[in-house]
Amino acid sequence: MARDWQDLFITADGAGGPAGSVAVAEDPEQPEKKKRFFRKLRENMAKTRVALAAEVQATLFEGDVDEETWERLEEALIMADVGAMTTAKVVAQLEQEAEAGSLVGGEQLSERLAELLAALARTGEGRIDVRHEPTVIMAVGVNGTGKTTTIGKLAYHLRSELGMTVVLGAADTFRAAAVEQLAGWAARSGCELVRGPEGSDPGSVAFEAVKRGRELGADVIIIDTAGRLHNQDHLMEELSKIRRVIGKQLADAPHETLLTVDATTGQNGLRQAKLFSEAVPVDGIVLTKLDGTAKGGIALAIAGELGIPVKLIGVGEALEDLRPFDADDFARALLGR
Repeated sequence: MARDWQDLFITADGAGGPAGSVAVAEDPEQPEKKKRFFRKLRENMAKTRVALAAEVQATLFEGDVDEETWERLEEALIMADVGAMTTAKVVAQLEQEAEAGSLVGGEQLSERLAELLAALARTGEGRIDVRHEPTVIMAVGVNGTGKTTTIGKLAYHLRSELGMTVVLGAADTFRAAAVEQLAGWAARSGCELVRGPEGSDPGSVAFEAVKRGRELGADVIIIDTAGRLHNQDHLMEELSKIRRVIGKQLADAPHETLLTVDATTGQNGLRQAKLFSEAVPVDGIVLTKLDGTAKGGIALAIAGELGIPVKLIGVGEALEDLRPFDADDFARALLGR
């Protein structure tokens, strides 16, 4: 599972590492940035962490471990948005190992719980393959999830961390603010922006963005799409159309489809992920708004129930508040370990 930006991307010289043709200076502040991010993640999940840690302490460390122990632990995980199906799987495994005698005492049980939650999150391919020439990434999601901001930050990090050239396609043609927002990120990150007139066909903008990226010899092309509710059938069908149009310009594109999910929506985020993945192949989740109101367990529910890996998480508005998802760090932040 990715920990640094270089780890997130599969590049021409193998898994992770800078792109083979571009030398990028290593950021000496990277370790400190990671520490700051983890501290913010832990602080933002404090409400859930305190409640869940207290329940783990009460159930696994105090008194005998019995049937009530597992029931209370299940309730606590479900309250943290881990989801009923995922919770049942994790607790059943923990109970089985405890009954077999391989785990003794609250410390071992608690540590093993963190390991099981982290392992659950490591589903599918947790990295993004940018070896295609060019690589086309399509961003989808519900209105207000932070999709356009995520695209801008991702483009910035591709440029600064891997030295890649990026073209942005503003295919959210129904919301002028989205185009202007993306234009601001394009200027900030040194990327070219392809846009169309307000209200123009999103597919045509996506087509032109891929075409322009190929002309420039860009490494990555990121297509922003209009935010839509997962129950708007005609708009969900439009996503399939955009994919087909992109494929006409570049046969095997898009190579990666990222779905942005607002962590504060809880279990509704799981439903969104399910319905979006039925409309278009979703390769990864960007979990945003992990602030004081988000419980966080939805990341595990999506990974456990749908098999879609979380690839990026956001904890705020700053550039460094978007980072590659790390399953171990996330489990520790959730449980307060």
